[in-house]
Amino acid sequence: MSEQAGDEAARAARIAAAYDPARFRADGEAVVALLAEALARAQRREGAVLPWAAPEAAARAWAHDFAEAEAGGARALLARVIAESHHLHHPRYVGHQVTAPLPLAALCDLVSAYLNNGMAVYEMGPVATAMERAVIEWMAGRIGFAVGPGGAGGVLTSGGSAGNLTALLAARQARAGFDVWQHGVAAGPPLALLAAESTHYSVARAAEIMGLGKDGVIPVPVDAAFQLRASALPAALAAAERAGRRTIAVIASAGSTATGAIDPLAAIADFATAHGLWLHVDAAHGGSALTSPSERTRLSGIERADSVVWDAHKMMLVPSLVTAVVFRDGARGHQAFAQEASYLFDGAAEPPWWDVGLRTLECTKLMMALKVYVALRVHGEAFFGDYVDHVFALSRRFAARLAASPDFELALPPAQNIVCFRHRPAGASAADLDALQARVRDHVVQAGHAYLVKTRLPAGVFLRTTIINPLTTDADLDAVLDAVRAAAQQAQQAQQA
Repeated sequence: MSEQAGDEAARAARIAAAYDPARFRADGEAVVALLAEALARAQRREGAVLPWAAPEAAARAWAHDFAEAEAGGARALLARVIAESHHLHHPRYVGHQVTAPLPLAALCDLVSAYLNNGMAVYEMGPVATAMERAVIEWMAGRIGFAVGPGGAGGVLTSGGSAGNLTALLAARQARAGFDVWQHGVAAGPPLALLAAESTHYSVARAAEIMGLGKDGVIPVPVDAAFQLRASALPAALAAAERAGRRTIAVIASAGSTATGAIDPLAAIADFATAHGLWLHVDAAHGGSALTSPSERTRLSGIERADSVVWDAHKMMLVPSLVTAVVFRDGARGHQAFAQEASYLFDGAAEPPWWDVGLRTLECTKLMMALKVYVALRVHGEAFFGDYVDHVFALSRRFAARLAASPDFELALPPAQNIVCFRHRPAGASAADLDALQARVRDHVVQAGHAYLVKTRLPAGVFLRTTIINPLTTDADLDAVLDAVRAAAQQAQQAQQA
């Protein structure tokens, strides 16, 4: 055999080894064992929630030139990844609105990654496309939209920001009064959206991407519970008109990011209907409450929306990212991205529902529906309603304990499972409270005792918890408060030293 042939054979052997079924089985069993042990450790409350490393230190620790293959193989490397990562399955993770995924849903991501079926056109992801239709119709039914021919429709996309943009692009095409896709935003008057002054930043970002500019979002005041004041909508509409803008949509929240507030959806729907405006409900966080017979009434009026965004990677317990954009009139979903791509699509007058790339930002798209579909099929819808009831009740009990504690201040009663509070130790000055919350939060997180975040409200900086892990208990939340108290004491002692 020539030297060239020998080199070619060696390359082929290395490539074949990477795809060896026996190696895959062995690596897979080892990785699942590592993850199962990590899950068990989290449930035993062992180890840090976040094994803290400063950004520069982490960058140095993980720097690599990739010139040679890892000597320890995949198992050792992945064991290190698991050990040093943020552990959302730890019951004292009460931070951002990102869930501890169902183990089964994580396995679905493995199947999805292996199959790698993109979904721009039906042929590239036939099973995933059919599953996505089933999931969207299930969600539409829970919202209260009519399902079937001529009824609701939608799409799964990569996160709430992409979801809000998708919905608002459809709103722009439906209500602008001119064809923005064809002629551009300069072909008509400047457009505007009405949204609560505390609405998620993705709305302002979407407005800027759509060419509306920062001034295109007209802020609407909120009340003491951080809910949009429906009575203030006429004044906001008038302000847009005075500025020479045509208002196309009202945006309501069903579970705001900062506090979990739910806007008065029915009253907002009345206003939108009276003025011919598109109603978009950002239910990225709170949409899963629709699975609970007892909690779904909090979202009364959502069935009157034109579009709804609902994140499954929050309280549907699946890995990120899976966001549903659901339209009451399914045909509107095709208008969000009304353009031609002849090498993919046949240019039919009535776009086929099964070519998903016509309705999303993504061309190649993950099999997002797989984990939601399998979780619903295996665990059943009632499982998710039970989970919602559990974490909402736990949040209310936590809030009650905070309200009864003389050294804590509750920002407001929780609307769902987000609880905001701050520590007010005896002797702490009002002027120092904001800085104290930041110091306390940093100490608790970096020590690994728990993971919580902070938010700024009109009264100042508050600690913010999202009680989203299904295995979090009252005792875990008490431990979080104990960690906050201990951190505050250390901070005060450090200041006095």
